[in-house]
Amino acid sequence: MAAFPPSMAALYGDRAAVVDGDTVCTYRELDQRSGAFASALRDAGVTERDVLLLHLGNCIEFVVAYYGALRAGATVTLVNPLQPVPGLRTQIVDTGAVAAVTQPGQLDNLTAAADGTTVRTIVVAGLPAGRGRGQFGFDEFVRGYVATPFPSKVTGDDVAHLAYTGGTTGLSKGVRVLHRNVLANVIQMVAWRAGHAVLASADGGIELRPLAELGDRGVEPGVGATVVVSPLFHAHALINMSFLLLCGATQVFAGRFEPGRMLELIEKHRATYITGSPAMWHAVATHPDAATRNTDSVRVVSSGAAPIDHVTLEALGRAFPSAKVVEGYGLTEGTCLIASAPLTGADAYKLGSVGLPVFDTEVQIRAADDSGAVLDAHTRGKLWVRGPQVTDGYLNQPEITAQQYVDGWLDTGDIAYVDEDGYLFICDRTKDMLIYKGYNVYPRELEEILVSHPDVSSAAVVGREAGSVGQEPVAFVVPMPGAAVDPDAVSAFVAERVLPYKKVRDVVVVEQLPTSAAGKILKTTLRKLLEVAAT
Repeated sequence: MAAFPPSMAALYGDRAAVVDGDTVCTYRELDQRSGAFASALRDAGVTERDVLLLHLGNCIEFVVAYYGALRAGATVTLVNPLQPVPGLRTQIVDTGAVAAVTQPGQLDNLTAAADGTTVRTIVVAGLPAGRGRGQFGFDEFVRGYVATPFPSKVTGDDVAHLAYTGGTTGLSKGVRVLHRNVLANVIQMVAWRAGHAVLASADGGIELRPLAELGDRGVEPGVGATVVVSPLFHAHALINMSFLLLCGATQVFAGRFEPGRMLELIEKHRATYITGSPAMWHAVATHPDAATRNTDSVRVVSSGAAPIDHVTLEALGRAFPSAKVVEGYGLTEGTCLIASAPLTGADAYKLGSVGLPVFDTEVQIRAADDSGAVLDAHTRGKLWVRGPQVTDGYLNQPEITAQQYVDGWLDTGDIAYVDEDGYLFICDRTKDMLIYKGYNVYPRELEEILVSHPDVSSAAVVGREAGSVGQEPVAFVVPMPGAAVDPDAVSAFVAERVLPYKKVRDVVVVEQLPTSAAGKILKTTLRKLLEVAAT
């Protein structure tokens, strides 16, 4: 992993690697700056396997610090910069972080959280100089340093980064993502998404070679750009960044998500590959500017983080007529990507499927009982995966790790099935599935129906406790602009299309659905709203 910046510099040189507003960082500069940051860390006493906390929003310094820390042999722990002080302190203590990189707006929170902990060095992007002992401005910290050799003591079995996630239990846990996990998943993405093999070059670097049998996949190394909206502290955006940088695509940071602004940047930078979540794509595809902006440069629109509904899928086809719209499936415990729809016309795209497992990846659908029996095609069960991207478990959580990581296989916590061709279909999260009068009810099926109603823009279904009958489905819906949703009419609309036990029992109209920084709908928040309403 640490070889990426030098190898990318050799491949792409003075091509723009990152664009952040008016600031541009070339591939060569990224190599130089990340190497200097690595040397500065080492001189500050950060040694192999020490932990650096990245407490940053999307910016060039994030990219420099992430790769620089890996080049120093350190482990990175990723954190939402808006994390309140108690949660931030918990993560510092859990990881034993010895250094941190932050920004002026979050500095006070970090200082308070780090007080009395193992953190002894704080680097602040955007400040010319630090304000006290152990604190430095970013440029001040790296001034005068140049790259030094990667520490030989660090191997593929060491932790590259610790990504915190709720996983299947809802408790925040640090996933141990190894160097070999990152390297494997990025190579898998380059092959499956770009149609290129990643090979070692004669000079010790890497080179990309087209895989003719995979055909044109719309990603040409050394060409194009992507607009980055998703936060880099989330695994989905972080690994996609490494994949696209290795392909030579310019990363254009969009700042706070605003659909009109994103469409503007796509047109301005002639973006070729864009990735995001269904909630984000719905906002982009239905924005008025989608009909007027020139988006013909976009070859691939990739959607992840949650299942995409067919209404949004159709809208994306209209907004980006030259693009292939493709779903993928992954999770933090699998580094990032597990399965993806093919990007070549030679393979059929199956609506509702997240595609085929990527190279060197196996999936099994197992019975939900203790038997662990592998189920036949078209039978729903628990999704287990195995491959080089399956991570090393949870930091300081041996019992939970033993439950989810078994004999090289990972229990994803998702309900899924495969068809006769091996295509994977995600039905729901195990924790989101409802049981009503003994029947399984899958919220995603109801959500697909709800968003097909002409007055409904987006929807989420959660369970409400209903005594002896179990849980009954309740729908939260956002109206279309200018529309007025009649809850009874929407309930009747769904009832006409499902079996009686699947009917939604209530429709709650809201201005917007709560989402995480990664674009996932926060169903825990919706469940709490129902609990409060019931008291």
